[in-house]
Amino acid sequence: MTLALAHARWMTVELLRHPAYVVPTLAFPTVFFVFFAGSKIDADLRMATFAGFAAIGVAFFQFGVGIATERASPWERYLRTLPISAWSRLLSRTLSAALFAMGAAGVLIAVAVAGTPVVLSAGRWAELVAVLVAGTAPFALLGIALGYWAPARGALPIANLLYLGLSYAGGLWFPPEHLPALVARISPLLPTRSLADVLAAPATGSTMPWGSCAALAGYSLLFAGFALMGYRRDEGIHFR
Repeated sequence: MTLALAHARWMTVELLRHPAYVVPTLAFPTVFFVFFAGSKIDADLRMATFAGFAAIGVAFFQFGVGIATERASPWERYLRTLPISAWSRLLSRTLSAALFAMGAAGVLIAVAVAGTPVVLSAGRWAELVAVLVAGTAPFALLGIALGYWAPARGALPIANLLYLGLSYAGGLWFPPEHLPALVARISPLLPTRSLADVLAAPATGSTMPWGSCAALAGYSLLFAGFALMGYRRDEGIHFR
């Protein structure tokens, strides 16, 4: 655990030294929110779904692009020789990503509270935070899978395509009923739609959609399987 915490601290400090990563990570989702959802209509709901959009962005880029880039570096091969397990390294990356995810969602929520009529009780705020943390787990696993399957040069465009495409089609930007007919038919099958549904519960005070919770759990198992297969494949290629 000590090694994982030390590695998480090192990764976080390294990323903080790169404004090209920090500024877009924290500001990009909020800019989208201001452009597309910064109105007084359904303020609580729009704030919640865009907070989900902010959090999963870190999963795609810090996990997906980060792992893919590191796989191609000599530094990664050196790290594999150190006495730290793969699970400890994954835990350290998760801790570092969680800090940036909380920062990105926190900036967006602060702007939403300041600029729109967001009104949630303390209990609904707590529920929203819990749902946001649990609901983004499948996307962290998807990011890890992307990192181990995508080539270093292809990881960024693939991550962007998945991030923006899934967010739009899943209803994180607009209510599902406002999506084009073709996209609306696909939307219920996407993990981002399940995330939008579970985030809507604390935002609107409605009953938690347990079917969507089960769908997110199923996606977690599926993406975890892809991530494990990708990791073993990478081990076989580079560390025979």
